[in-house]
Amino acid sequence: MDFELTKEQQDIQKAVRDFVKGEFKKELIEEMEEKHEYPVKIWKKAGELGFIGIHFPEKYSGQGMGVMENILIAEELCKGDSTVGACLLLADFASEIVLHFGTDEQKEKWLPKVAEAEILSCGAFTEPDHGSDITSLNTTAVRDGDDWVINGNKIFITNAGPYAGFYCVLCQTDPDAKPTYRGISLILVEADNPGVSYSSVGSKMGIRMMHTSEVTFKDVRVPLKNLLGEENKGFYQLLEFFDESRILIAAQGLGTAQGAFDRAINYVKQREQFGQKISQFQVTQHKLADMATKIELARLMVYKAAWNFDQGRIDPKLTSMAKMVAGRTAVEVADEAIQLLGGYGYMLEYEVERYYRDAKICELYEGTKEIQKNTIASYLIGKNK
Repeated sequence: MDFELTKEQQDIQKAVRDFVKGEFKKELIEEMEEKHEYPVKIWKKAGELGFIGIHFPEKYSGQGMGVMENILIAEELCKGDSTVGACLLLADFASEIVLHFGTDEQKEKWLPKVAEAEILSCGAFTEPDHGSDITSLNTTAVRDGDDWVINGNKIFITNAGPYAGFYCVLCQTDPDAKPTYRGISLILVEADNPGVSYSSVGSKMGIRMMHTSEVTFKDVRVPLKNLLGEENKGFYQLLEFFDESRILIAAQGLGTAQGAFDRAINYVKQREQFGQKISQFQVTQHKLADMATKIELARLMVYKAAWNFDQGRIDPKLTSMAKMVAGRTAVEVADEAIQLLGGYGYMLEYEVERYYRDAKICELYEGTKEIQKNTIASYLIGKNK
């Protein structure tokens, strides 16, 4: 068992750190946060440097790397800034569905645009009335000649906004299927298709630069060839996608935790109280020890889940464990970072309050922590026992 990163992986880490140092300007980030403005210039630069879609084959403008390399980038980006990092690591969100299940034509058309930061990709799964329950949908896709006609609403859709290029839409294609999830399909819908509209969900607690919208599909017509993968197999394809994407969100949590920790330890080594650096107080040292241990535990789980996936093994239990632990670690470490900074930790200028706000989403999207526990338990006791 080798716990050492390869030379190539270490070079990727260094390249992202250099990128963060050169592009993540604090004043600019604070301004974008206040305006809820997407970091377009940084996103474009990340695309130029190959940090988006690194796990795509080279013929689709990727670098042919694996999930491990992708999550190393995500960790470094979120360590550098929890909000901008989240925007960049999810710039290619749901594109893996096209990568793994799409036709050659679909891959050639869309994946290079994502990797080169021309467009953002979106997964349109969650519905207002169903939340985490993706086994039951109101969004329908009905055959009409050579087209699908899609109607329905999706909510909390990441990247749905002015830079979206396409949606991977989860639709009910067989209304008579029993159980219903056996009649669900994934269909690619161009963002500029007539009948597609979006509206912001409003101000969010965190990740405020990221576009999060409600998307409406009203009599939207797309060719039958826009089907992703097999008809009525969309539910199973989505679960397979989650086994990869949840590792990425786990890396987001890991990087967010590390970034909050780094800011806290820098502060306590400089701040003086009662005649000495507060890093010299045992209570402070114990807090730091707990925080560092939680981060290292999360890192081991996240790296193992990524490595395991790259070996061609699908293990929903492990990926759910990694996401659950890393999300919880992000929340707990960011909370403690604020405590260590005291009143300054509550102020926007010192950044840890934003890390705290951004951390919570890691326990919500891509399946809440309760959904992760359901998945873990079902594999422990057997789904039908």
